[in-house]
Amino acid sequence: MKRILFIAAIAILAACSSEKKDPKAELADLKKQRTELDAKIAKLESTVGDKDSVSTKDVTVFEVKQTTFNNYVEIQGKVDAEQNVQVNPEAQGVVTRVYVSIGQTVSKGQVLAQIDDNVLRQSMAQLQTQIDLATNLFNRQKNLWDQKIGTEVQYLNAKTQKEGLERQMNVLRSQQAMYKIKAPISGSIEQMDLKVGQAVAPGVTGIRIVNGNILKAKAQVAESYLGKISQGDDVKVIFPDIPDSLVTKVSFAAKVIDPSSRSFNIEVKLPSNAKYRANMIVVLKVVDYKNPKAIVIPVSAIQNAENGQYVITVVDGKAKRTTIKAGRTIDGKTEILSGLTQGDKIVTTGIDDINEGDPVKY
Repeated sequence: MKRILFIAAIAILAACSSEKKDPKAELADLKKQRTELDAKIAKLESTVGDKDSVSTKDVTVFEVKQTTFNNYVEIQGKVDAEQNVQVNPEAQGVVTRVYVSIGQTVSKGQVLAQIDDNVLRQSMAQLQTQIDLATNLFNRQKNLWDQKIGTEVQYLNAKTQKEGLERQMNVLRSQQAMYKIKAPISGSIEQMDLKVGQAVAPGVTGIRIVNGNILKAKAQVAESYLGKISQGDDVKVIFPDIPDSLVTKVSFAAKVIDPSSRSFNIEVKLPSNAKYRANMIVVLKVVDYKNPKAIVIPVSAIQNAENGQYVITVVDGKAKRTTIKAGRTIDGKTEILSGLTQGDKIVTTGIDDINEGDPVKY
């Protein structure tokens, strides 16, 4: 009997399960269940407190402001002296005196060394004797001529002889000056290889003078930047070995491309500074783009997603994901082309633990 009743119950359950449920009735039943669940959740939340998923997060924010954004072209160059010259002898001979030493400061026109001019001085002494005689004869002839004694030809011959010898003396004096090696510029002696007794000749170098008060920075720039760098552009000059830096302008930008290196030269005049040395390495940061009213944020605040870049902003105390369009980045700062306005607050630290809508404090 029990077995018959069990079989009958199974048959009834199978019949019930085979019947289709009414969709409207099923929807109403689910809504009812949801209402009951929401009520239970709300009751539990009021008992337990704030949910962990929406706990307030401590963050650091950056307030967006308009500022000047500069993009740089960074180039390595070197310091060069405007006046950096090799001093060459103008005459051939043997050095008899050296008047200066390496490191000494000299003035333009100062005698640095003397070449043996003994033979020339002997010739000048002989010529001076002839000049003295010619001058005496001329003075006598002039006195006679003033008294209307003698002929004009005699007077002119005496005058011509005297003046001719004086011109010869001027030539010898000019030649004598060539035996003195003089400083063509003011500066310091950076090279002194001449020694007493050394034979020298025109074209043989041995002395270098550098004027350290007139310096410039020089660099070669790739051809691709020809339209971006011009004379007058702002430039930051960095001396990594001192260290030191200054802000000035490009004083010269060549308009001709070097065919071998496919580059062009730029120069920047430097102020007088005892720490600056010729051939010192410098880094030139030339401004090739400038926006005086840019929205600039730290590059670390920018997040990447499949559909673009975004930042986390704080709106009414809650985190909000804001899509942005970023421009150029330099020195850890990025120019924002769209998506942010002045006064917006963006999260810079704690970004990884924040979700959209989370409450935050800073």
